[in-house]
Amino acid sequence: MSELTIWTLDWVPEGPRGFVRDLRLRWACEEAGLNYAIGTIPFDGRETNHLEHQPFGQVPYLQDEGVEMFESGAGLLHLAGKSERLMPRDPVGKAQTLQWTIAALNSVEMVSVPWWFLKMCGDKDNGLTGWLRQRLDHLERVLGEQEWLAAGRFTIADLLMADVLRVSDIRAFGDRPATEAYVKRVTDRPAFKKAQADQIDHFEAADRERQARAS
Repeated sequence: MSELTIWTLDWVPEGPRGFVRDLRLRWACEEAGLNYAIGTIPFDGRETNHLEHQPFGQVPYLQDEGVEMFESGAGLLHLAGKSERLMPRDPVGKAQTLQWTIAALNSVEMVSVPWWFLKMCGDKDNGLTGWLRQRLDHLERVLGEQEWLAAGRFTIADLLMADVLRVSDIRAFGDRPATEAYVKRVTDRPAFKKAQADQIDHFEAADRERQARAS
């Protein structure tokens, strides 16, 4: 495929809809005004049916004019290289965007995802709670002082950080009004709403196809 293509699953259960991470790449394309297509991988056998493209059997991965890459963070940085709307070109603004993009992945999501997984498994007061609380409190301090994380405007750093934080369970303990306002501000953007709605529509259409095949 020569056009920019975001690959995701052909179907998922209702729970993760609106949160599958191809949404991050859809959202970035919508913000930047980049045309893109959606490719699909069968949900059945997903752990091994596309290892030549994604060595961990996950989604998304991205294809763009001969470039192929996996991991949503890497895909976001690639897309940011195509549009200044996602990352400024001046050295200071670019550096700020890069550091906060990595912080979303390494300093926040690295803690929040295992914390959430343990909570879902019934360990509500797991050993990561204090660590996550500390990270969220530090972020609250930053967000209380500035509207955006980098360059004085929206960038992929905000896209990624807000996507990490929008899982409501992660924000369910503690009083962090600046963080709440930040997540609302970022997810109120039309590009996010369109990307999320398109992803949900994609999986709902798959429901209808499955039901048609079964009838």
